[in-house]
Amino acid sequence: MKIRHSRVIVTGGAGFIGSHLVDRLLDVDNEVLVIDDFSSGSWNNLAQHRSNARLQVEEADILDEQLMRRLHHGSQFVFHLATRNVRLSLLQPTIVHEVNTTGTLNILKAAAAAGVKGFLYCSSSEVNGTAVQVPMTEDYHFRPETIYGASKLAGEYYTQVFQRSGWLKTVIARPHNNYGPREHYAGILGEVIPRFILLALAGKAPIIFGDGKQTRDFTYVTETADFLVRLLESDEAVGVTFNICRGEEVSISEIAGLIINLVNPSLVPQYLPNRPGDVLRLCGDPTRLRLTLGSSPSISILAGLKETVAWFRRQVPHAPEVLADLQAKNWTMVEAEPWMPSAAEKGK
Repeated sequence: MKIRHSRVIVTGGAGFIGSHLVDRLLDVDNEVLVIDDFSSGSWNNLAQHRSNARLQVEEADILDEQLMRRLHHGSQFVFHLATRNVRLSLLQPTIVHEVNTTGTLNILKAAAAAGVKGFLYCSSSEVNGTAVQVPMTEDYHFRPETIYGASKLAGEYYTQVFQRSGWLKTVIARPHNNYGPREHYAGILGEVIPRFILLALAGKAPIIFGDGKQTRDFTYVTETADFLVRLLESDEAVGVTFNICRGEEVSISEIAGLIINLVNPSLVPQYLPNRPGDVLRLCGDPTRLRLTLGSSPSISILAGLKETVAWFRRQVPHAPEVLADLQAKNWTMVEAEPWMPSAAEKGK
């Protein structure tokens, strides 16, 4: 089942991964409806498609159940990527819970009512929490460290129920630590790799929280977008959960070192105390993906970082306002919910 010449919905399609998925879907002549509230997505991520009549963008909240039902009418495939992020969940867990759980349930119901051919739920490696041993298979323990991770896991369970009940044909994907062009760098949305890059380009030391031995399984974003489509096209993937990862454990200190060598070898990282709720070790197992589709992400971290550095060098101005958005403790840029003063103090 190829996704060609179809009406496809991408929730969160103006975001980092979502916009690359939109690129992939439009390249093969689909009509794509992006549903995004632009709380984290950006119109700039879709600017290259501004004149493309096959792209429709609806600025909307996935918590609006009736609107979601209307927007899904007539669609054949749905990729659900809309989410609120992990750092927001440290101090404002309620909105993260609502969007990531109730919002996901709304999209599942809307897709089922529309009778879509396939539904992909984009989860997160955060559902696993810190690894005791690696690599982590899809059935490894579920010990999320944050409300974000827990809410993404709840979304997985809801998706599984819709599959088992016969309401939808679904697949669950867990992308691992994506990076690349268009990745968030500003404010509470800012991720580690673009922040390291922009600081280094400005001649400033990358800031590492903790000892830098925390590990991740970094995956280049265009590969993730490709595998999301391939999974929804695969009959063998229906009802199954997949890691999208390289299966390579890379430490934050290693990432800082690679970026420094690419940008400014004279820099030395600055180390600060641990970040709250941080996963300490993570490395996925792509075996199931490889057995099902015949391949898994293969772009090396060095090759991917070279492309990412080149993109940020071209596209993001090294202006004072950009550097001002790179606050070290970016998770403290929102107020804590009233019931959790201790959490607010912990984040200071």
